[in-house]
Amino acid sequence: MSDKIFPIGIQNFEKIRQDGYFYVDKTALMHKMVKTGSYYFLSRPRRFGKSLLISTLEAYFQGKKELFNGLAVEKLEKDWIAHPILHLDLNIEKYDNLESLEKILNDNLAYWESLYGTRPTETSFSLRFAGIIQRACEQTGQRVVILVDEYDKPMLQAIGNEELQKQFRDTLKPFYGALKTKDGYIKFALLTGVTKFGKVSVFSDLNNLDDISMWNEYIEICGISEREIHENLEAELHEFAAARGVTYDKICAELKENYDGYHFTHNSIGIYNPFSLLNAFKRKEFNSYWFETGTPTYLVKLLKKHHYDLERMAHEETDVQVLNSVDSESTNPIPVIYQSGYLTIKGYDEEFGVYHLGFPNKEVEEGFIRFLVPFYTNVSKVETPFEVQNFVREIRSGDYDSFFRRLQSFFADTTYEVIREQELHYENVLFIVFKLVGFYTQVEYKTNNGRVDLVLKTDKFIYIMEFKLDGTAEEALQQINDKQYALPFVADGRKLLKIGINFSAKTRNIEKWIVES
Repeated sequence: MSDKIFPIGIQNFEKIRQDGYFYVDKTALMHKMVKTGSYYFLSRPRRFGKSLLISTLEAYFQGKKELFNGLAVEKLEKDWIAHPILHLDLNIEKYDNLESLEKILNDNLAYWESLYGTRPTETSFSLRFAGIIQRACEQTGQRVVILVDEYDKPMLQAIGNEELQKQFRDTLKPFYGALKTKDGYIKFALLTGVTKFGKVSVFSDLNNLDDISMWNEYIEICGISEREIHENLEAELHEFAAARGVTYDKICAELKENYDGYHFTHNSIGIYNPFSLLNAFKRKEFNSYWFETGTPTYLVKLLKKHHYDLERMAHEETDVQVLNSVDSESTNPIPVIYQSGYLTIKGYDEEFGVYHLGFPNKEVEEGFIRFLVPFYTNVSKVETPFEVQNFVREIRSGDYDSFFRRLQSFFADTTYEVIREQELHYENVLFIVFKLVGFYTQVEYKTNNGRVDLVLKTDKFIYIMEFKLDGTAEEALQQINDKQYALPFVADGRKLLKIGINFSAKTRNIEKWIVES
């Protein structure tokens, strides 16, 4: 039996090393960062190991050589010099007003001033920060290391509130500006976050900041690659397979399907979500571990605010400027959703510089679609799993009448706001429902000009559905026959059901369905 202790939720490098927790060695990449540059920015989704990277750098710059015994950096580093470190963690506060940000900045500055002194002329946050950097260097004889964890937490929490965003930006921009004015006193700086706010960014003046978020050479700095799994967890893979009663190859494939698939640049290897992966190894079962730690509702607010067609999500296209930049006034929700980890790079068209996006893996896709249900339908979060189960049961047994009655209940009580976007709303609800059903059956789904063509396959049935908006169910069925949608399935042994469905804008619901077998 494996004796590894998995560090679930532990982000402190010193604790991991002293208490014997499992650690994937990232210190060679860390050392490369330190030796080849000074100012870095790294964007990764939440729970991806950013805080652990910051903590590892902190221990390294404190000169705590003993913590790195047996790791790559032990052979690479000769000096182990202790530097003064200014570590700002913005992850710990809820930012619902300007005072909450000012308080955390003031608390950190006051602590650093207790170590390195203060001057009465330093009244603003930026002047105080700049003064601390200079004095820390002068007093210790070593240049300063600055580590900022989740720099964008205030900005993210204010998405949709442009006034508060502006206040946060106006406070943080001069604060981070101290990094440029005191460059001579700084040895190294790393800012991490989920997103990169572009245009009038909080660090747009820091033109010496290397954004390594999409650099291939640093892809493995956070998260876990397939190579690292096999190098570090080979015995555990066999144990996992035995516990699940499946083969070694099967467990590797299931882990890949559920937790791999993050691509942070177009030609990179896939990266596994470390939080989900380690939880799966610890419990020896598959679950939506990352998803269950909380999905921010601002993502759905963005999708709804910009009347986003959900069907586009699985094959969105964009360019590097969009991917790399979140703008508070933007009408495009995709950069935030990509940078938050719900979409990832699936392909790249080099000629036109276009990125193809999609869901990274099964955990994210299924989790996100389930998460959307209460926001787009009148089904609560608690009811969702049972409703999905009933949908699948009805489809499998050929009970299409119950299926459509249940579907009608999803549309009930449609609010006035969505009536203006009636067509998109009904397509979004259908997309969610058939995506959920598709996790348990085969679904081919395409929309065009307000119509939805759908083929749904179970072990006994093949359903061919055509939806009309303000037409008739008879017309929809006629279209299936006229366009011979059923032709590819005639030789299939399963029972064929052709269903025409009409959706009424007046009743804001499915009005009628008609079936031909």
